[in-house]
Amino acid sequence: MVDVRELTVGVLGGTGAQGKGLAIRWAQAGLRVLIGSRSADRAADVAEEIATTSGGSVLGRSNVDCAAEADVVLAALPWEAHADTLRELRSELAGKIVVDCVNPLGFDAKGPYALPVEEGSAAQQAEALLPDSRVTAAFHHVSAVTLADTDVSHVDLDVLVLGDDREATDLVRSLADVIPGVRGIYGGRLRNAHQVEALTANVIAINRRYKAHAGIRVTDV
Repeated sequence: MVDVRELTVGVLGGTGAQGKGLAIRWAQAGLRVLIGSRSADRAADVAEEIATTSGGSVLGRSNVDCAAEADVVLAALPWEAHADTLRELRSELAGKIVVDCVNPLGFDAKGPYALPVEEGSAAQQAEALLPDSRVTAAFHHVSAVTLADTDVSHVDLDVLVLGDDREATDLVRSLADVIPGVRGIYGGRLRNAHQVEALTANVIAINRRYKAHAGIRVTDV
């Protein structure tokens, strides 16, 4: 296995809360991080902020340049922009491990709920749009608030990693492991990503009821 600290990690949607939080933690761990955005200027501003917060190496890029330069890429995109953004980046993402952490959710008066996805899940949609990439699914249940709070030195949760490529899922598990307190756990084939994405609605409901930033732990592993 490659030492993930030797890799450049690109974060598409890195100006959003989830992508930004993970970028902070990876930069703290010594990884070189690229922030991708439709606006390269916006990405540069957020990258500078993250670098100041984390003390790490973080640079801003357009989505295209982020995808082209990174060794492994996290898709932390808004669901409504998921398909269009990945479709446009097919050539830049070819041959690369793509980690999809998108949760297709809706919200109404009763709270959060999972949205239907024609391909089965956001991760499977990514797989269909990126046939030349090694698509995995992970980091769905990590609190963006906790990630961004650098006073929290130990993030207490497990990250379920799904995919059909053993080497790719092992590398993504290592990306989880570099965050203190976090453990990457293999969670099955990519076809099982729907229930992992949908579980985020339950986690949000827990957080609202208990005013928490809950995570998931897997026992006896």
